[in-house]
Amino acid sequence: MADLVVGIQWGDEGKGKIVDALAKTYDYVVRYQGGHNAGHTIVVNGQKIALHLIPSGILYPHCKNVIGNGVVIDPSALLRELEPFTNLQGRLFISDKAHIILPYHSMLDKAKELSKKDKAIGTTGKGIGPAYTDKVARNGIRMVDLRSFGTLEQKVANAINDMQILQEKYAFTLPSVDSVMSALESSAKVLLPFVCDTTQLLWKAQEEGKKILCEGAQGSMLDIDHGTYPFVTSSSTTASGACSGTGLAPRDLKEVIGVAKAYCTRVGNGVFPTEDFGNEGEYMRQKGAEFGTTTGRSRRCGWFDAVAVKYACRLNGCTKLGIMKMDVLDGLETIKVCTAYEYKGETITYIPTDYENVKPIYTEFAGWESVANIRDESKLPKNAKVYIDFLEQYIGVKISLISTSPEREDVIVR
Repeated sequence: MADLVVGIQWGDEGKGKIVDALAKTYDYVVRYQGGHNAGHTIVVNGQKIALHLIPSGILYPHCKNVIGNGVVIDPSALLRELEPFTNLQGRLFISDKAHIILPYHSMLDKAKELSKKDKAIGTTGKGIGPAYTDKVARNGIRMVDLRSFGTLEQKVANAINDMQILQEKYAFTLPSVDSVMSALESSAKVLLPFVCDTTQLLWKAQEEGKKILCEGAQGSMLDIDHGTYPFVTSSSTTASGACSGTGLAPRDLKEVIGVAKAYCTRVGNGVFPTEDFGNEGEYMRQKGAEFGTTTGRSRRCGWFDAVAVKYACRLNGCTKLGIMKMDVLDGLETIKVCTAYEYKGETITYIPTDYENVKPIYTEFAGWESVANIRDESKLPKNAKVYIDFLEQYIGVKISLISTSPEREDVIVR
């Protein structure tokens, strides 16, 4: 059986810390979608470790780490991320079916964003969307193609030729076939020893009774189908994506652990009903260091949206919840939770497709002094307990983990 950690807001929920906390008891940790637009930050002994493509289990020597077929891989970005690590043979496995992000993907991504001006999605500009577009159009290049440079060159040439019309429309300069091939050749020498059929690897691990943990990237509200379209990512960020992105069957998933902050953040454009434009939002941004791991962009901050989290939990079939960054709310006199929306003159507790037309209705709670570094639930301030108990009751999923600081050890297990 396999368990799954999935974000249930707009990403950046703190999934990396949860996976890091859980990975010590698992044999495999598997990334199943997204690319290096994702960013997981783990703090170990005060040192920040940022991971973008490599699964968070890499910090445990016993753990095998898999980049699944649903991930899109920028070889140069992966090589940079591998630099601090040594002796990863037998610990890192890359799906031969995973698609490759090539230089023209990121060029197109940035050019399209610029052309949209004030209607831009707010992408990271790293080529994720265009790479997934090529995948769906059956025009993509996969890791397995690095084994056959004779046919790979023609595939690259065909892909660049197909991009000509987009080059004219969006006014960017395409790279030459030779420059792309040269970069791929250098990358292949390092990466090919890690490339294999990871689906077969995971099936064998299951047969041997190994414990598998799937690690999602981004968040459920950015899902290509169920998120705040069109301001979404280009992959399936919900639990269902773990199956298509790894080869595991739906019946193989057991626990689905949803992860949310005690407040809410979002990067880029798109609807965010509980965004706070005042002092409290700025307080959360500064105290929570809400700046992107991947881009460095400041995150939009606001109050916990219990309606959206309940929706995301239903989408994913969450069996447990982790609430992160409780300590960021320390010192606030009043804390708000969105428990309903005003929508076209009515009060609703669901997410309509035209989500941009809702206004939040809040329930207010008294704040608390500090939960920082607490690891024992009995030591939580009374008001913090009231807050957690309310969220658990409203959402209908047990909150089993509470994070009280960036440090990996500061977690309350309930």
